[in-house]
Amino acid sequence: MSDLRVALVAEGPTDAVIIEAALKALLPRPFVLTLLQPEATNPQIGTGWGGVLRWCDAFAERGGSSFEGDPLMPEFDLFVLHLDADVAEMAYSDVSPETAMRAQEQGWPLLPQSVACPPPEGAADVVRGCLLAWTGLAAFGPKTVLCVPSKAVEAWLAAGVLAMPHALHRGIECNFNLEKQLAALGKKTGIKKTRREYQQRESQIRDSWPVVRALCTQAERFSVDVHQALQPAPAPAGEDAGSPDEGLGSGASSGRDEHDAR
Repeated sequence: MSDLRVALVAEGPTDAVIIEAALKALLPRPFVLTLLQPEATNPQIGTGWGGVLRWCDAFAERGGSSFEGDPLMPEFDLFVLHLDADVAEMAYSDVSPETAMRAQEQGWPLLPQSVACPPPEGAADVVRGCLLAWTGLAAFGPKTVLCVPSKAVEAWLAAGVLAMPHALHRGIECNFNLEKQLAALGKKTGIKKTRREYQQRESQIRDSWPVVRALCTQAERFSVDVHQALQPAPAPAGEDAGSPDEGLGSGASSGRDEHDAR
């Protein structure tokens, strides 16, 4: 059986490390991960949430009806579109004055939209609405999964690597300062936001994914959505529905990077 092909649009390379670790825990067999954004050969798009916005807007400009049907992104088994929930607190002018003007012209959802947390899904839903509007789609296709950690992907990192119970686990999905707090933990447990330090903890996050799901509602939401996206399409009446092993696996499986994230 061939490896799954996964396309990822993410804010940055450290986010991609955490998301890949989650996918290694969730996917039923090995996979090849292609990082569509950020992409070194297209640096003008930039990184961060502004880079994701520009990537989505560029897709919308092509007039596609789905990621799955885009001829520039053929033969992927799964599309993952990432944006942290703290983007709900940002402004389009934080990206650029041109982006703020573009938002008005296109009628994109207003930002910032300050939403109470808890519950964490409030800001996450705002960001999900932004992603849909930026892509210009009426709805996402069946193989597309949104990945919106609250408030940021560092919540999943902290849940996966910090021994329980830990002070940073309290209110973990409503904490805007986890990145700095993780870096300040000290030499033994501190984690700086670098690709190297996140990669050193990738296997721990993968193996601790059930804990991450228990502590982070948006990790659970992502896990369920990945499972649903990999279910085989319903067969026409009278035909075999196919093998169920396309769905969620119970164990971790190793992915292999086709395109190394920078």
